[in-house]
Amino acid sequence: MALPLIISSMTGGYAKAERINRQLAEICAHKKIGLGVGSQRQALEDKRYHRSFSVVREVAPDIPIFGNIGGAEVAILRDVSPILRLVDLIQADGFAVHLNPLQEFLQPEGNPNFRGVLAGIEMLVKSLSVPLIVKEIGAGLSNDAARRLINCGVRIIDVSGAGGTSWAGVEIVRRKKAKGKKGSPDADVFWDWGIPTVNALKEVCGLKKEMPPFQVISSGGISNGLDIAKSIALGADYAASARSLLKALDHGGKSAVTKLIEQWAWEFKGAMFLTGSRSIAELQNQKLVSRV
Repeated sequence: MALPLIISSMTGGYAKAERINRQLAEICAHKKIGLGVGSQRQALEDKRYHRSFSVVREVAPDIPIFGNIGGAEVAILRDVSPILRLVDLIQADGFAVHLNPLQEFLQPEGNPNFRGVLAGIEMLVKSLSVPLIVKEIGAGLSNDAARRLINCGVRIIDVSGAGGTSWAGVEIVRRKKAKGKKGSPDADVFWDWGIPTVNALKEVCGLKKEMPPFQVISSGGISNGLDIAKSIALGADYAASARSLLKALDHGGKSAVTKLIEQWAWEFKGAMFLTGSRSIAELQNQKLVSRV
């Protein structure tokens, strides 16, 4: 990777997703950064849109790519064969389990049954030939949650804190649009639920001194190169972003995304220069100064 940046899991499993994932993968291959695909649950159900996922490896043979499935699906796994098929589908270098209890709780059709998710994660850690990533999707991970994951053998954690896309907000809007449904209480109080990204980074990266070695991805509101630099100064190894890059793709195509990544790279290098950091490791060890 030329830059500690990942285009985070976004989409797949429907007709238009093939074009989006192809374009994102082509950009990542050109800029030498990582890419995660959206939830592959649909690919377990039928083969109709498999190519919306597999296209990423076709056009980006040399970058880190990771697959993705939800915690609710992992909680009911009896063996790893379904996940192995998803890994093979995109020739993944890693596989992510996304934990989205808030979203599942708020979805009218959601599945908030996460009983067994830790056991499922541990089974995947032991059985997959690629690293397992566990990520939140906008509500952040706490010190205690990260500790449990590390004790299960997870060695890559994406904190995905509050501050970026609010999936709670998305589901609250959806609930209001379907509000004739019986037994659907108002959920507005959960709009801002979650651990802010900075706090989540401090909670999780603070474990690096006492737990087995693991890596941290910072996501949840990453929108420029300084955000990447600050994340790494707080202990992250990589940063990941979705919304800003998807909006750029929607408004200006591949050239707009490429230009935005180049802007972020320049900003990131500027922060390294201004802090005298010759490497990522040196930036991780810079003394933090808070503004009063």
